Amino acid sequence: MIKSLNIHLLLLIVLFSYQSISAQEKNPLDNIDVNKVMMHLDWAGIAYFDDQNKAVDPVKNDSRVVFMGNSITQGWMHYMPEMFDNQTYINRGIGGQTTPQMLLRFRQDVIAHQPKAVVILAGTNDIAGNTPMKDLETVAGHLFSMAELARQHEIKVILCSVVPAKEYPWRKGKRPDAKIPELNKMIQAYCNETDIHYLDYFTAMTDGKNGLIESYGYDGVHPDEDGYKVMTELVEKALDQLLDR
Repeated sequence: MIKSLNIHLLLLIVLFSYQSISAQEKNPLDNIDVNKVMMHLDWAGIAYFDDQNKAVDPVKNDSRVVFMGNSITQGWMHYMPEMFDNQTYINRGIGGQTTPQMLLRFRQDVIAHQPKAVVILAGTNDIAGNTPMKDLETVAGHLFSMAELARQHEIKVILCSVVPAKEYPWRKGKRPDAKIPELNKMIQAYCNETDIHYLDYFTAMTDGKNGLIESYGYDGVHPDEDGYKVMTELVEKALDQLLDR
């Protein structure tokens, strides 16, 4: 009888503690007018490159290439600043961005500069859930829309495979090791159908288990100097072929 009472007492304590903790936990959006926040939020980073875009010479665009992407593209400039002069090779990577955000800023960050080619590398942050992801087909559709916008303006396109990643350190359990290869298949199939150049970073940088080769990155997702050397060699070859250089 005493043992039974002790068990019931323990259960009551646990239940009371859980209710107390739940009462203390609040929705981070409570008392925040989300609509007002969105009115003042540059969600797509449309103004992010305003100064750099103004500095681009509209005349000197004979060999111009724009690199559109996320932190992997942005980080390239950190390791190899001499590669991006904001005139011939223009870096338009924004850390953390997803494909719908890039699609919204594609006109001012790519088309407006009238480049000969655009290199599009995106999709990993969609899989990580940096913005809500409906499905991989939608992510692929955003990439294809960017490619089609570019072609409408006589800009040649390189669509890149997503760089391999086993896991996202900042958001566990998203299974990029399974979803990235699936997205890459969609990108490659579209490129084959539309005669767009597909640049396969994945095969050159995978450890054989759909993760990034350890020496090619610093966190399993983002390349380091050695990783960017591999990417640079591949993209230069692709551009030589595409632009008949």
